[in-house]
Amino acid sequence: MKTDVLVLGAGIVGVSAALHLQERGRSVVLADRGETGGGTSYGNAGLIERSSVVPYAFPREIGTLLKYALNNASDVRYEPTHLPRILPWLARYWWHSSPARLDKSARALLPLVEASVSEHDRLIERSGAAHLIREKGWISVYKDPQKFAAARADAESLSPFGLQMRIIDREDFIALEPAFAGSGEKLAGGVHWLDPKTVTDPQALTKAYADLFLYNGGIFATADAADLREEKNGWSLKSETGDIIEAGEIVVALGPQSGLVFRKLGYRLPLGIKRGYHRHYAQAEGAPLRHSVVDEEAGYVLAPMARGIRLTTGIEFAAPDAPANMIQLRRCEDHARQLVALGEPFEQTPWLGLRPCLPDMRPVIGPGPRHRGLWFNFGHAHHGLTLGPASGRLLAEQMCGEAPFADPAPFHPQRFL
Repeated sequence: MKTDVLVLGAGIVGVSAALHLQERGRSVVLADRGETGGGTSYGNAGLIERSSVVPYAFPREIGTLLKYALNNASDVRYEPTHLPRILPWLARYWWHSSPARLDKSARALLPLVEASVSEHDRLIERSGAAHLIREKGWISVYKDPQKFAAARADAESLSPFGLQMRIIDREDFIALEPAFAGSGEKLAGGVHWLDPKTVTDPQALTKAYADLFLYNGGIFATADAADLREEKNGWSLKSETGDIIEAGEIVVALGPQSGLVFRKLGYRLPLGIKRGYHRHYAQAEGAPLRHSVVDEEAGYVLAPMARGIRLTTGIEFAAPDAPANMIQLRRCEDHARQLVALGEPFEQTPWLGLRPCLPDMRPVIGPGPRHRGLWFNFGHAHHGLTLGPASGRLLAEQMCGEAPFADPAPFHPQRFL
């Protein structure tokens, strides 16, 4: 089986890249050892975050650092035995989170963030996936009046980015979300971000995009990227059925598993992992959740989805293959139940996933400088769903010799080599 491009990874990032390459006349095989959208693309909060123009930085305030050091917060947790292994990576993350460097990353990412909704809209229309999309934005809510005042100032400072938002008080929020009526006195207010869209089933959206790719002649192969071989004139990979896929170019879009390929090929890229959990709960009778709501102080998201209310946690630093630890999810659930009525969980075991992160908060999008026909597209951290179609476009434009819509230099892997 010969093809122009072999895309490794069938999450939202890989599927989007395959579609953009296909649109430009390339024959493409999309390969994954699992089902389409079954990894990180399945477990996210379903936010297409047009409003997230500033990346999630490492905190620099002493009080916040001390809070996390105690390791009893709900938004960030670490496994003590794992901490010595990741301290060098955390140090680089902290260094890149200085105001000047954070601003540099934010400016680099801005064209991709700005294109996120329009690129999704185009694929949503072509794939017939509009039934999976809500256009109500999402709400960040605050309990502490001082934190609400600070959030209000931060939100208003983003006006140069042309974001649509509403600052809402307690009464406004309850009017939008009657499910929180019983806890209204505990709330100070929030920010209703109007530009983003939300997805009721992120994996179904990824599959809809993949179905579009297949409908237009693309091929999906079940294969393990660890079996990739470099050949004299390109690359080869043996599929589960025994077929040998030969390609002149490959795209590594394996998210948190991308190290299976780039380390094998001798690239020392500082890909870190932030773990996260989710669980689905029954909706309360008579007062369904209408919007995705982020409790900014406790660090979790409540998102109305096809399976009920999905509660997603913040960050856990632990070995990628370590067993699930219920501590963080229980802490978030305790916070959530103080604000809204959650029914019983649908799953006996919560979902645990891995977020692929680079210390400068920018994905790697570009050519592998030491190998002909090698391209990278991974490390989207918390924003893989948001940035997948936009980063796929930027990658395809580079691969096909087009003028890129955004400066690719800040995403080049050479910055770490």
